[in-house]
Amino acid sequence: MARMERLSVIIPALDAAAGLGDVIDRLNRGGAAPGEIIVVDGGSADGTTDVACTRGATVMSTRRGRGIQMAAGAAAAKGDWLLFLHADTIPGPAWRKVVTDLMTSPDGGRRAGVFRLRLDDSAPWARWVEWCARLRGRLLGLPYGDQGLLISADFYKSLGGFRPLVIMEDVDMVRRIGRRRLVTLDCEVHTSAVRYRRAGYGIRVVRNAFCLACYFCGVPPSLIARMYG
Repeated sequence: MARMERLSVIIPALDAAAGLGDVIDRLNRGGAAPGEIIVVDGGSADGTTDVACTRGATVMSTRRGRGIQMAAGAAAAKGDWLLFLHADTIPGPAWRKVVTDLMTSPDGGRRAGVFRLRLDDSAPWARWVEWCARLRGRLLGLPYGDQGLLISADFYKSLGGFRPLVIMEDVDMVRRIGRRRLVTLDCEVHTSAVRYRRAGYGIRVVRNAFCLACYFCGVPPSLIARMYG
């Protein structure tokens, strides 16, 4: 079985104190913990770094932007494998098993894994968003960053790593990985639905789709970020 000390977990964070502790606690709970948990802070003002430090995570600071933050965390990571998680995304109880399965599979080093999305909302709209995420992943090979990303450090480096984009860094990365090299892991991650509840599910879904279309049409990420909100 793959040793968890081979795994570096990288969490980009910005004003994430409310939920970050639950993410780190799940990673450390029950059995072997990852070799390291790196929280890359983008300038929080709410005690995010204190939450990370008190739970034993390594804390780094960079400019704001998930692409920038994850690239910095990966550059500092010591593990043979990298697991990128958003600060409001909690892996399900089976996360260790599915991660280990990919890490030990014969072709795992040239593939990447994402989790199944589950929003922390009982509303029917939340189930519809999850269904759309599954369909988008199956047909287009475009999972978003809120599904996490597990990838070997060597494969990650061969792809050039995360680019310093303010938005769409996740889509940019999975396009380079390629649909045939993406695996959906048999485990859910529970992700905050606060953005959907705040804007309204329909509005947020339409806005996300519009931003994705703009990206494929070549609109600069800095402009897309303004529309994303």
